[in-house]
Amino acid sequence: MKLMKLAIILDPLESIKTYKDSTYAVMRAAAGRGHALYVMEQQDVILRDGAVAAFARKLDLIDDALRWYTLETPAWRTLSDFDVTLMRKDPPFDMEYLYSTYLLELAEAQGARIFNRPAAIRDFNEKLSTAKFPEFTPPTLVTRQGALIREFIEKHGDIILKPLDGMGGSSVFRIQRNDPNLNVIIETLTQLGARTVMAQRTIPEISLGDKRILLIDGEPAPYALARIPKPGETRGNLAVGGKGVAQPLSGRDREIAAALGPKLKEAGLFLVGLDVIGDWLTEINVTSPTGMQEIANQTGFDVAGMFVDALERKCEF
Repeated sequence: MKLMKLAIILDPLESIKTYKDSTYAVMRAAAGRGHALYVMEQQDVILRDGAVAAFARKLDLIDDALRWYTLETPAWRTLSDFDVTLMRKDPPFDMEYLYSTYLLELAEAQGARIFNRPAAIRDFNEKLSTAKFPEFTPPTLVTRQGALIREFIEKHGDIILKPLDGMGGSSVFRIQRNDPNLNVIIETLTQLGARTVMAQRTIPEISLGDKRILLIDGEPAPYALARIPKPGETRGNLAVGGKGVAQPLSGRDREIAAALGPKLKEAGLFLVGLDVIGDWLTEINVTSPTGMQEIANQTGFDVAGMFVDALERKCEF
């Protein structure tokens, strides 16, 4: 097996929580097979003299209670010098994130292999892209008009309202027909009609968990991570106190994965996190899906190993 030079664009290393971070799990799996790791942050990726390159630092993993890595001096390298570049910068998907996808798309045209494909990251808004698969989604409204949101609430009685650019459950509201804060919530989220939001009918099965299904090169890992809301909370996100419980995929989970997997793979989305509540698809996460370590710790299934297996096949190593 030929060894890879694997570059990863990620958040600052000191912010990574190694006990749960999926990027760290991938690094461990890749390094365990002898692949070389290089890391960079967004600001390290630069277009100069017509080529997209970066100040990349070779990283070695170590077992140390105080520090889990060592870094070499930054070196100027074009992205096409690497066998693979993984875009693993966490949201928010802001203008700087958008600019990064433009640079990475240029690097791709210059011979770099980028996962997920930069254009696909742009094309698949993590909330709105569910509309590409209406047969799997709950009743949904996307608008900035307060009157239409009120009509939607009147029809369904109990809804979720959320921004299209949120993450980790941020600014997600559950609203019922007679909520005394109805108008102010709509005004706040839409910024008085200046910002488009998504409304979805509330799915009662949220009490059983918001399931994260990981698709790797179009194929699902055999276990989902159900993020179960804490008492009194609607959101299951781990960032707001949800409890992650790994469970085998249900028949409906497999149906959704089988329908979406080939299409997302064709679009250039190598790693995707599908969010499913009950029988309904609610989000398609394409920036930096997580959950690998929680699934591995609870089931013994090595999701990061599955990822590196697929990466090696994809790159013909």
